[in-house]
Order: sequence, then C-alpha cells, then structure tokens
Amino acid sequence: MSETLFNKGTNELFTKICKLIEQVRTKIVTTINTAEVYTKYQIGYFIVENEQEGQKRATYGKAILKELSENLTNKFGNGWSVENLTLFRKFYLTYSNYFNNKRKIVNSVYDFQNEFRLSWSHYLVLIRIKDLDARSFYEIEAIQQNWSVRQLQRQYNSSLYERLALSRNKEDVIRLALEGQTIEKPTDVIKNPLTLEFLGLKADESYTESKLEGAIINRIKDFLLEMGKGFLFEARQKRFTFEEEFFYVDLVLYNRLLQCYCLIDFKVDKLTHQDLGQMQMYVNYFDRFIKQDFEKPTIGILICKEKKDALVELTLPKEANIYATEYQLYLPNKQLLKNKLKEWIKEYEQNTY
Repeated sequence: MSETLFNKGTNELFTKICKLIEQVRTKIVTTINTAEVYTKYQIGYFIVENEQEGQKRATYGKAILKELSENLTNKFGNGWSVENLTLFRKFYLTYSNYFNNKRKIVNSVYDFQNEFRLSWSHYLVLIRIKDLDARSFYEIEAIQQNWSVRQLQRQYNSSLYERLALSRNKEDVIRLALEGQTIEKPTDVIKNPLTLEFLGLKADESYTESKLEGAIINRIKDFLLEMGKGFLFEARQKRFTFEEEFFYVDLVLYNRLLQCYCLIDFKVDKLTHQDLGQMQMYVNYFDRFIKQDFEKPTIGILICKEKKDALVELTLPKEANIYATEYQLYLPNKQLLKNKLKEWIKEYEQNTY
C-alpha cells in the first residue's frame, strides 16, 4: 500500500471518529440540559402541589421555601436558594398552562425532549416575559436560530416581536406567535426601526456614513442578527462599472431563504428621492448583470436616520423591490411599542369588522 493511500485512509478514519465524537458530545449536552430543565420543572410542581394542599399551608409558603432551601443546600450544596426555588415555581406555573392548553401530561424527562429544547438560562429569560404571544415568539426563534442566552436577551430588549408585529397585518401578527418569523417575501425581512445600540455610537453626536458603515462592519455578526433570518455577508463597498463610471454599494448581503441579493445603503440624514433613485439603479444593475436565473429579484434597503413614507411611495413604482427603514442607536421603549401595537390591532379590528 502506498504512503498516499495510507494517509488518505487514516484521514478518512480520523474524520469519521471526529464526527462521531462531536455528535455524541452534542447529544450529551442536550440530554444534560433537558434533564436540568425537567428537574426544575418538577421541583416547581412539587412546591405548587404542596402549597395547594390547603389555604393554611399556602400562607406559610415563604417559611416552607426557606426551610426547604436550607435542607437541600445541606444535602446537595449550592444552587437551592429561596430565590432559585421561587424561580422553579414560576417556571412550572408558566409552562403548566402551556401543557394544559395542549392537553399534554409531563411524566418523565422524555416528554420534555420535544417540548423544551433550550437551556435553563434561556428559560430564565422567557419566564420573565408576561405576554404569552411574545414569549412563544422568542422561544420559537431561539430554538430555530440557535440563539445564545445573550442573543435572546438582546432581541427581547430590542423589542423584536413588537417591531416585527407593527410591520405586519393582524393575521401575520398571530402567525408570529405560532410559528416565529417566517421568511417568504421581501417585506418579511423588513423591520422598522432597526436597533443598532450595539455599535456604541451616541445619538447626539455627529458621524459620517463611512463611520456608521465601519462600526457595522466591526460588529457584523450583531448586525446580521438584527437584520434577521437567512442573511449572509457578501461584500462591503461593492464596486461596479456602468458606462465608464464607478458606483459603490455600501453593503451587499445575500438571503439564503429568499434566494436573493440584498443591497444596503446607509444615510445618516433624512432620506431623499435622489437616494431612492440611486438604489433603484443599483437594484436594476444587479438584476440584469449579477443575478442568476434561479435567483429571486434583488432587494434594496435604505437604512436612514429619518424618512417620510409619503416620499417613498410617491418616488417608487408600486412593484419596486426597494424599502426604507429608520435606524436608532438606542434600545426602544418597550412599553411604548406595546401600547402602539395594542392601538394598531384595535384600530385594525374596528376597520375590518
């Protein structure tokens, strides 16, 4: 056997073993996470069951948790504080309603495997979300997008659910809670405003478009997370030539779910009709000279500090695949967005029915 064939065989064997070890490690981690979540759910159940044995017993809830905490800590070490036991109780109360609605009974860790696919740290974030639809949305997205706890917390703090909901009709708002964010058409990736608090730029300071773009490139992973599902980075300051003139697109992304290019231009001032016309030219160029036959039409997104919807509608033809969205450098006021969403749904229902 030649040395080349021997090395090839060794490499193939090594690759197979590595793949097996990685798969097993992933499964072990998943099993451990599921067992931890199940244990805390069941502890919450035992605590609630104990409370509900009688009204008198319920009045001693705090004292019971304190004594239970001391006993568990003496036997198993740290991790059994009154605060943690209270969280286990809250976790059970939150998700027992979920199981009751689905008419499911949780008797073992195996019942959890298809229902609870996140870590305990994820659920600590989720049980603090009071709105059932919003919680369902964030849980689905965290599972589908494999969000870390930090990413989940950031998306919640940035009011992703409310911002997406305000960009959709009532039927699609309901769908958000049931399915998460579905990407089927260009408008599904648009949210207004975009929240770019992770850039570290101050809203009251002046900065150029190149500085804004540079800050985004330095935090491209966070920017793609904010943009949403399916986006991949392709190029910065993409140059193309047309009739001996050079043109530059600030960012070129590709959305694998929509199978299309997404061109982005940044505007640190108010959006103008010239900006819209320029983006239309960029989109036309990509559609005619870059896009492959199997790909969908190119999307153009202008990310600006201020826009007028009337100007956008008047400047662009109805079938234009170009969108404008404002950005902000700070986290939005969640309560204001919630109130706005409630008003919007109420107004929609009044006009529909």
